[in-house]
Amino acid sequence: MTMIIIVALFVAVLLLIFWRSVRIVPHSMEDVVERFGKFHRTLSSGFNVVIPGVDQVRERIDRRVQVVSFPPQSAITEDNLAVEVDSAVYIRVRDAYKATYEVANFIQAVEQLTLATLRNVIGGMNLEGTLTSRDEINRELKAVLDEATRDWGIEISRIELKGIEPPSSVQEAMEMQMRADREKRAQLLSAEGEKQSAVLRAEGERAAAVLRAKGSAEAQMLTAKADADAQTLRARGEADAIHMVFKALHTSRVDPDVLAYQYLQKLPEIAKGDANKVWIVPSEMGRALQGVGTAFDRLRDEVVRAP
Repeated sequence: MTMIIIVALFVAVLLLIFWRSVRIVPHSMEDVVERFGKFHRTLSSGFNVVIPGVDQVRERIDRRVQVVSFPPQSAITEDNLAVEVDSAVYIRVRDAYKATYEVANFIQAVEQLTLATLRNVIGGMNLEGTLTSRDEINRELKAVLDEATRDWGIEISRIELKGIEPPSSVQEAMEMQMRADREKRAQLLSAEGEKQSAVLRAEGERAAAVLRAKGSAEAQMLTAKADADAQTLRARGEADAIHMVFKALHTSRVDPDVLAYQYLQKLPEIAKGDANKVWIVPSEMGRALQGVGTAFDRLRDEVVRAP
């Protein structure tokens, strides 16, 4: 029975030693191991074996990027204005040994170094430059922090200024200036729009006047051409009529008696009208009457000789 107890105790001790010897390190982590109080090695992620009672894990280091956010800090600009700066620093441990033994608390060290450097950088800039030069401030901060943290096994991945708040009086003045600038731009845009509108209206009126003038000229040309064509047609018709009358006269051999009779028929038409107060008897009147008389005498003689 005693032998069984001894064996059980021995197995239990072996299991305890094995359990204490096995060290499982998570991914992206490193364990700093000391042997008899002195740095021995670093354990990478995965399965590791240490000597119980001899090796001791001093600290576990996270190799991932860590975000260190600081509370807003007050800084004085070059033109003696206080601003509140809210910043964040992204850091990564590159060397677990240095991060453990070269600095007591690298998070606190990075925070204090960042705040001091931030005050120095903003102190060399005026308020307008501080508000509009965040990228420049980030670059200067990163350059200073990289140089200081290189010996600590720390890498500064990125620095972000989350906010820069000027004093309330300065904010009110800036808002008034922005409103004035917006109103000025609005007035300039309105004036430019009115100018372009006036130019477009003038160009439209000029184009309309040109088109009206062209239309009027074309209409007058068409009217003149139509009148000329009408006169040509009338003259041609009258010429054709005269030609036909002349041809008819020659064909029918009209004698002077018929002409005299037609002349007498037109005399009443000449006398028509209220404005005809004086009659002018042409010299041909006597010969016409004489021809009419001769025509009647000839007609009477023909009737008398008729059986």
